[in-house]
Amino acid sequence: MANSTVFQRYFLPGFVFQSVVIAGGYGTGRELVEFFMSHGPLGGLLAMGLISTAIWSAVCAVSFELARMYRSYDYRHFFQHLLGRGWFLYELCYFALMLIVLAVIAAATGEILRDSFHLPYAFGVMGMMIAVGFLAFRGSGLIEKFFASWSFVLYSVYIVFFAWAFSLFGSDILASLQSSTPGTRWLLGGVEYAAYNLALVPAILFTIRHSGSRRDAITAGLLAGPIAMMPAVLFYLAMVGQYPAIMGEAVPANFLLDILGSRSFRMVFQLVLFGTLIETGTGMIHAVNERVAARFRERGRELPPFGRPTMAVALLTAGAFVASFGLIDLIAKGYGTLTWFFLVVFVIPVLTIGVWKIAHTPAETA
Repeated sequence: MANSTVFQRYFLPGFVFQSVVIAGGYGTGRELVEFFMSHGPLGGLLAMGLISTAIWSAVCAVSFELARMYRSYDYRHFFQHLLGRGWFLYELCYFALMLIVLAVIAAATGEILRDSFHLPYAFGVMGMMIAVGFLAFRGSGLIEKFFASWSFVLYSVYIVFFAWAFSLFGSDILASLQSSTPGTRWLLGGVEYAAYNLALVPAILFTIRHSGSRRDAITAGLLAGPIAMMPAVLFYLAMVGQYPAIMGEAVPANFLLDILGSRSFRMVFQLVLFGTLIETGTGMIHAVNERVAARFRERGRELPPFGRPTMAVALLTAGAFVASFGLIDLIAKGYGTLTWFFLVVFVIPVLTIGVWKIAHTPAETA
């Protein structure tokens, strides 16, 4: 787009990617323990900084350029160009993933407001529905602004979190890193974590409307990895100071917040986490809305204004319904299987077929 700013062309996709990744990627810290710290403090840091970040950047760069080349800003059109008639395989996996994530989000929002602000569990779920429904109704423009703004808030809180932790036990952080001897398993941990989150890349393709050239799209993709990973690295380093005790904590974030001992900062942190849950839910649902809206346009019609919030509330209700039956743990166990499906239907094709398509399409004609 000719009137797009430098921020929109190069940095916005990365911040939106970070917004949809964080809730399931490192919001509680438990994910960082499972995928990284289990390989030792230094091994985990190497896996994050070298492997996961590089894979995120590579997949985002190729995906963003493919979306720009074919003007495929919703996942249906994107996968029609990438997989042909097999495009629906991604959609099947995506809906299965979305059911899991929305169930977890519905439960988490209710618990955050109940435990931190002493509000009824239902308030959190209803608040999530209202916020996501409103953002879905307003569409891509407001969603982009909200995601970018909240990302700066999140960065600020995570920087304070790390600085505070380092001031209290910085020597322990350095000692844990220096005494750690990484093996080779951290390489696989980095790959697994990267794949665990890459399924959401097609959900943010609406941001690539701002890319006017191959340089714009690929640069935005390469920046997306570091932008999305930096808060996780700060969080991880703070956690390293409590290694190995933190390994057994169900919610490492709460464990560290207890050590800091500030009730007000805990509330701020939980409020920011609540916002990230809204972002993740909105991002996943907005991708479905964009797919449906594109289908309406193909038929010469426009998606009715009430269609977007109605879809959002319906999908969130389905997630809350699953959560109410206590099935989160059961279905979450199937997430590992979904990860391998996404590797087959998205990551491998985009890094092979996608790279081939880009290489055989001159930038000036794309």
